Amino acid sequence: MAADAVLHGFAAEARSLAAAMAAAPAAAFGTSSPCPPWTVGELFAHVANAAGRVCGMLAGPEPGPGELVTAVGYYRADRRFSAATNADRIATAQRGAAGSGPDDLRAEFDRCWRAGLADAEAPPAGRRVRTRHGDLMLLTEFMRTRVLELAVHGLDLAAGLGRDPWLTDPAAAVVEELLLGGAGAAAAFRAQAGWDRAGLIARATGRSPLTAAEQEAVERAGVRWLALG
Repeated sequence: MAADAVLHGFAAEARSLAAAMAAAPAAAFGTSSPCPPWTVGELFAHVANAAGRVCGMLAGPEPGPGELVTAVGYYRADRRFSAATNADRIATAQRGAAGSGPDDLRAEFDRCWRAGLADAEAPPAGRRVRTRHGDLMLLTEFMRTRVLELAVHGLDLAAGLGRDPWLTDPAAAVVEELLLGGAGAAAAFRAQAGWDRAGLIARATGRSPLTAAEQEAVERAGVRWLALG
């Protein structure tokens, strides 16, 4: 997928998520999220951190040549989803949310995603980055993972707030390509299954349980199962 489409998806989903969280009542930030043990506010802090992670990666010199990892390859089951790494991921978000009210969390998310977008727009095509897990990736491929983080955790936040998802079409197109290898394949499968975009992504990322028939259908469609923790 072209870099401009990926960045458009990132910006569209970030704006949609920000608007939804701006409208959320303050009390909702302290309620349980679908990603235990996080509260809604702690999950929001995690999403802010994920949205701005590219800034630190681009701050240093570009890494040298090597074997490139794709966005699909980034979501593989290894030490990045070990008990220790997950514990650190949880604690980092909890520290980020500690002592922060809803307005603070909203402001931090706004700062992080806007900085991430600005930094990702600046480098020339082909810029490489090194992730915190040691992956060498093209910047565009890494930004595909950021769109997925915004989209799937947007579904989690919507569930935590008890409201309908705010998933945007530009972000959904990026995620569907990750899951099914192309927008055309995803559209055809959704039409056959009778799911909307949020329904497909929720099922393919374990957010909605699958019936046995649905499990068989997604496997036949060639859905790429991603390790997501």
